[in-house]
Amino acid sequence: MSSKLAKELEVAIQAVKRAAVVCRSIQSSISDDVMEKKDKSPVTVADFASQAVICKALMEQFPSDPVIGEEDSKELQTEDSKPFVERILREISQIGIEGSAGDLFEWIDRGNAKDHSERFWTLDPIDGTKGFLRGEQYAVALALIIDGEVELALLGCPNLKLDEETTGVIQYAIKGEGSFQIPLDSDEPPQQLKISSVENASEARFCESVESGHSSHSLSAKVAETLGITKEPIRLDSQAKYAVVGRGDADIYMRLPTRPGYREKIWDHAGGVLIVQEAGGIVSDIEGKPLEFNHGFELVNNAGILAANPKFYPGVLQALKEHDPRKKQ
Repeated sequence: MSSKLAKELEVAIQAVKRAAVVCRSIQSSISDDVMEKKDKSPVTVADFASQAVICKALMEQFPSDPVIGEEDSKELQTEDSKPFVERILREISQIGIEGSAGDLFEWIDRGNAKDHSERFWTLDPIDGTKGFLRGEQYAVALALIIDGEVELALLGCPNLKLDEETTGVIQYAIKGEGSFQIPLDSDEPPQQLKISSVENASEARFCESVESGHSSHSLSAKVAETLGITKEPIRLDSQAKYAVVGRGDADIYMRLPTRPGYREKIWDHAGGVLIVQEAGGIVSDIEGKPLEFNHGFELVNNAGILAANPKFYPGVLQALKEHDPRKKQ
């Protein structure tokens, strides 16, 4: 890999692959009985296992790099959580990682950083927990941020199809070097990603969250009507939405605020943002401002997200301004 971040990319790909394999194994064990009981234990196990696998790899290869992750081990350090700890250790042993409960807690807590630094990683071990529990889309999302800029980004999407015969992809991007896609389960050469070439709104598609609590579906519908977009939106969980925009399956992704003052978490977006940008798309907040990854774990100066094909980006931005409910408050 002839890249300025060759080692980081190699380590990150292997770590995300291994975490995705563990998550897929756990997801495959979710039964109808678990779903009926609304038992969230499988996603708890997968979340912690994924973070442990990735943070262990980063800790070993880049010991000076902080990691801003979503989980910490406090929840596991109780008597009631012993079965969870045992299950997590069993799951990661299936990919050759052996350790004690203390080791597990140390690996997970490597992701406990909260503040911005000159160089750090941000991780969402399972983005899209409801999709995970439903047996649908989720993503393992990892990004390296240097001097406030996302320089390396990866999305592991175990349930996203590569083609009719292959399920499971990893997308990655390095700033200035493009976005690419590889199969999760083989070593085939990477395919470069390009955003959609669609030019007419009547042929465009946008994607949004399955859960209306994550993004305002009503505002999305108003924007689509304003632009003349008639196709049904693609609704899927997690940063897989960035993945489908980056490879041209959809043209627009909007994450629209559902309540005043809400600020997005960096781990929910850093992985996908660079993939879309390096594939030729534009990403900003819904006011057109660049996303600022230099304020710790939140995008404190940004509201919502807009990722789009450049042909549609100006129109979507204008429509969002016209329909923005915050102006009516």
